Amino acid sequence: MLHPAPLPRAAPLRAAKRGKGECPIYVDSKGKVIPAMCADYGFRSGSGRLYQESYGEVPSDVWQLAKDNYRHELTQLRRSVRFPPSDVKQPSNPVARAVSAAGTAVAGGLASLDRALEGAGVLRPLEPPPTMGALETQEFKQIRAKLDRLELDVADVVAVERRRIAAQGGDMSSPLWVRAPFYALCWVLDVMYDSKPIEKFWVLETVARIPYFAYISILHLYESLGFWRAGAELRKIHFAEEWNEMHHLQIMESLGGDRAWVDRFIAEHAAVLYYWVLIGFYLVSPRMAYNFMQRVELHAADTYTAFLERNAELLSSIPPPLVALQYYCSEDLYLFDEFQTASRSAPPRRPRCESLLDVFTNIRDDELEHVKTMVACQNSGIARDIAAASASAAASVSAAAEPALAAQRAQAAALTAQAQAAQGQALAAAEVEAVDVAAAAEVPRRAERAAAVEGVPAN
Repeated sequence: MLHPAPLPRAAPLRAAKRGKGECPIYVDSKGKVIPAMCADYGFRSGSGRLYQESYGEVPSDVWQLAKDNYRHELTQLRRSVRFPPSDVKQPSNPVARAVSAAGTAVAGGLASLDRALEGAGVLRPLEPPPTMGALETQEFKQIRAKLDRLELDVADVVAVERRRIAAQGGDMSSPLWVRAPFYALCWVLDVMYDSKPIEKFWVLETVARIPYFAYISILHLYESLGFWRAGAELRKIHFAEEWNEMHHLQIMESLGGDRAWVDRFIAEHAAVLYYWVLIGFYLVSPRMAYNFMQRVELHAADTYTAFLERNAELLSSIPPPLVALQYYCSEDLYLFDEFQTASRSAPPRRPRCESLLDVFTNIRDDELEHVKTMVACQNSGIARDIAAASASAAASVSAAAEPALAAQRAQAAALTAQAQAAQGQALAAAEVEAVDVAAAAEVPRRAERAAAVEGVPAN
């Protein structure tokens, strides 16, 4: 539910009620009103996501969290096999079709087992997914129909990748032990998510933020053990990068990328696996850990480029999700600027965010900024270079502001002189007034003295 509330500028002005044709709107820092996507198609819609209900709360203990998650996921697993979605597109790749057919057969067997266990009283009776009202269903289906028409072909991604490599004069160099897990990730994405671009992006973004967790963990460990204590700047950069990837992830969630239980299972377990793989990479060779992430970010940028080229017109007709507006149009863009280390001396990016086309363009450009940062991180002097760039930028800003500062100083000096002159005039006037008062008071006293001398009482 969205409820009206007086919010500060650059925060979303939320519609009065959902299901009555009213959509959330957002007012950016310049006062521009931007309509947001009416529906949220994600599994975690309404809670468990940034800027929504329960955001910022302190978690329970690990046992309670584990129990709650188990019960919740068990219900969702049962629903996924008993009430499968009807709008899933069939893959076109032969391998993907075989995997899909096998998955359908397994799901059918699990559905039969679930009914048997429910009939025997082992499992509780399963309720079907909740239904929506007529108007809410209408607005839900309007955007859902457009999202279902989005396409992504692996051949397009390969073509974009080849264009990039040709323009660069060759592919980047990586040892086999770095390329192997990268190619494994690409194969899983291409086979499992053929004809499912949003789900593919959601899995990709789930995995893409994990290396930054790993890098921060090792840098914390080194500092705690006293091995190396020069990683503060890197930790700040990697946190800003993870913050950026988290918003990409939540954008894909709002588009329905995490709807299917099997997708969540694959993505979350792959994320845990890749976390420990990257921990090992960073322990053995930080430079190769960054090299791996450079490959992942390049692949993400190529994939988004191919997606944009194929779906530009359709994407331009879909409003942006609310979480995208919160991230790209907020007045507080410190973390957004912080991860873009290659642009410290340039004017900051302030991207448009008025349609889903803008959102995916921004995400693609973010991935390219991550690539630049990963290239810089393979140079051991990145912190020094960043500090120098920041100092240069500060000096440029200071030089550009010097005429204005000089004018301000001159104006302040003039105001000070005026104030001093006015103060002097006021003091002079006060002195004259004091003399006049003293003279006026002296007249009666002289009359009294004269009368006393003559022996005549003064009137």
